[in-house]
Amino acid sequence: MALIQGRFIDNIGRVYAIYTGGFLAFILLMAVLEQLGVGADTIGILFVAFTIAIYALIGWLSRTMEVDAYYVAGRQVPAVYNGMATAADWMSGASFVALAGGVYFGGYGYMAFIVGWTGGYVLVNSLMAPYLRKFGCYTVPDFIGTRYGGNLARLCAVIVLVVASFTYVTAQINATGTIAARALHIPFSYGVWFGLLGILLCSMLGGMRAVTWTQVAQYIVLIIAYLVPVIWMSNAQGFGIIPHFTYGEAAANMANFEAQYGLNPPAEAIPGLSVLTTPHTGPVGDYAEWKFITLALCMMCGTASLPHILMRYFTTPTVRSARKSVAWSLLFIFLLYFTAPALATLTKLQLLDPNLPTAIIGKPFEEVASLAWIQNWSSVGFLAIADQNADGILQLNEFFMRPDIVVLATPEIAGLPYVISGLVAAGGMAAAMSTADGLLLAIANALSHDLYYKIIDPKADTAVRLIVARILLLGIGALGALIASLQLTGILGAVAWAFCFACSGLFFPLALGVWWKRANRPGAIAGMAAGFTAGSLYLYYVYTGGTPWFGLDHLRFGIVGMAVSLVSMVVVTLLTPAPDEEIQRMVEETRVPTGPAILSDKH
Repeated sequence: MALIQGRFIDNIGRVYAIYTGGFLAFILLMAVLEQLGVGADTIGILFVAFTIAIYALIGWLSRTMEVDAYYVAGRQVPAVYNGMATAADWMSGASFVALAGGVYFGGYGYMAFIVGWTGGYVLVNSLMAPYLRKFGCYTVPDFIGTRYGGNLARLCAVIVLVVASFTYVTAQINATGTIAARALHIPFSYGVWFGLLGILLCSMLGGMRAVTWTQVAQYIVLIIAYLVPVIWMSNAQGFGIIPHFTYGEAAANMANFEAQYGLNPPAEAIPGLSVLTTPHTGPVGDYAEWKFITLALCMMCGTASLPHILMRYFTTPTVRSARKSVAWSLLFIFLLYFTAPALATLTKLQLLDPNLPTAIIGKPFEEVASLAWIQNWSSVGFLAIADQNADGILQLNEFFMRPDIVVLATPEIAGLPYVISGLVAAGGMAAAMSTADGLLLAIANALSHDLYYKIIDPKADTAVRLIVARILLLGIGALGALIASLQLTGILGAVAWAFCFACSGLFFPLALGVWWKRANRPGAIAGMAAGFTAGSLYLYYVYTGGTPWFGLDHLRFGIVGMAVSLVSMVVVTLLTPAPDEEIQRMVEETRVPTGPAILSDKH
């Protein structure tokens, strides 16, 4: 081990360079095995098993019984690596598995997710991350409880955090189940439990320290897995190896083919599957521009309110490194989000362009039904073709697919070697696991630190606190897997709900807690309670068949929640006494980027 001497933190660059080289070597080994005749199923299983084993090993090596290491990774994660870990934490199953599928079937409207999720980091950097790091808290409810004082404000923040994060984590476990079901050829209901096992192996023993170093490894896997198929397809279709600037021609070609084949709705819909009948470019329908803006706004404010993202910036050594870390996060996230529209466009063209050998639309129905990838995905219920007009030809409105599988199916659709399919499955698993780790940790840490230690038993010693955190991690994970197995909503829909829950209850109490020193405890409690309740009631109203107000459907209920939260917080604050001088001085000090953290490390 002459390559690595001294502390891990001093050799971090070398460690991850060796890891990346080893992963690339593993991909080459799988490619060789494929050429030697090893079955596609075996390669898929090896990819998923190998990567999960590596993550579990990192989790085991990072185990700790120190509170500071468990909650905030000892506050010693360098900015660039925290940026990679945050990007992995952020680029969930929704980003990796479902986002390109949304653009693929929904077209222009789904670009609002990309605009909102990327733009949200501007809010994180300018309004939240550096100041929360200066405050020195362990969790987001820790900031709320200390800034505003009292256990009721802390409890309200815990409730919002748990609902938002739990909604989000079920979507991630859903994504791991989708991937495991296909890669391991097991039912989806078993796949979610397999995914949960991998998630818990990464986070249970080492808390934030284990999750951080696992997420860096997961980012490396997921970004390689996302970029390789897109670059390969783009080069094969003649758009060069950097399609991000040249796929406009592909989008124009696709619009022509859509017009040629006709975007007619299917004669009979298939539950749970979507059909290619939405134009890919330009706003469509009533309130189209307004819907785009409001969805982007919900995603932006949700990004700046989600506890599992904000707590990543508690792990940096200084306030300055927290700010730099946000910039690195945005760069690493940008690599995937800039690629997603290109992937959706090029994959759709693979099916539509009759000049490509992979095209299926307009081909004889029996010929398409005999394709291996059609049979594979149909066998697990994620895809269907139906000759509804009985003409023997597959029409555009006779091809049905679950949007969540577009990225996973892309290598097979494009006729790429199966090693690429295995790589993409491993990347999707890394994306969903990394986010689920962060979310489960956010929930368990909030319940163990803010509810158990700060409210129920303030005298609990370190060992008891960490045991409680681990028991909660197990219980919440099991409940999440149970809910995910019911498949109540799609991955992207559940994620949008999580963002709306978070911004309805937490955005203004967090932002005004830093930027308005007059903000007080009654105002914060009113903002959290009224905003979260109003958003939730509006979601129930719309989801049960109510007519949306101004086009604000169930993906945009955060707009209602945030409006009520802001008005309630400002009005109640102005009607009640201002915080004491000590609190106001603390808020002013929070905004100063230099100097020690306001709270002690062992608070």
